[in-house]
Amino acid sequence: MKGFVRRNGLLLVSFVLFFGTFFVGQTITGHHVYNEDQKEHGESGVTMQEYVTTGHFLEATMENWESEFLQMGAYILLTVWFRQKGSAESKKLDQEEAVERDPLDDVRADSPWPVRRGKGLALSLYKNSLSLAFLGLFAIAFVLHLLGGAREFSQEQQAHGGAPVSPSEFLGTADFWFQSLQNWQSEFLAVAAIVFLSIYLRQQGSPESKPVAAPHSETGS
Repeated sequence: MKGFVRRNGLLLVSFVLFFGTFFVGQTITGHHVYNEDQKEHGESGVTMQEYVTTGHFLEATMENWESEFLQMGAYILLTVWFRQKGSAESKKLDQEEAVERDPLDDVRADSPWPVRRGKGLALSLYKNSLSLAFLGLFAIAFVLHLLGGAREFSQEQQAHGGAPVSPSEFLGTADFWFQSLQNWQSEFLAVAAIVFLSIYLRQQGSPESKPVAAPHSETGS
């Protein structure tokens, strides 16, 4: 067990922080906010089990998840083509790196099976599978945000004497894009911050940082 935790500690701690702390906390506090809003409109509250099926919960969760998946997918692709002198987040400026080599030049017995299989659709997809996975997750979260948001927006409209809207109608509202863009802009601000700050600042022991003694002009981790 000790060996398993050491080998998987980063993933385990991240999952515990996500699910065991922040996601549960969001659900509990969101349930409280939702019921308070229900009371203000003269309606009865809901149980926790009922709350996690509401548009309020789905919208709040997915509008954040979509921005995270967009950030990671876009960042992976941006680092393919663009460089930043001095940043630990960039490939080196003037030399080929291992990630740019043709995978068929480095085939080993323990390489992933699409590489061992050789040229073809499987390898083409596998070479881009990381960005495709994140962008696919973004697309799923985007649709779920749209569905949950339309449900929540319709409920608010009806509470104020308005008419409900369909997901396609909600897609054309300022509310939907305000929810999305306020999250998207913060994600790319965070990307710009780590790219820039890693030029001048260090964190000993982290692979996201250059070595502490490295000059500011050195590019890559």
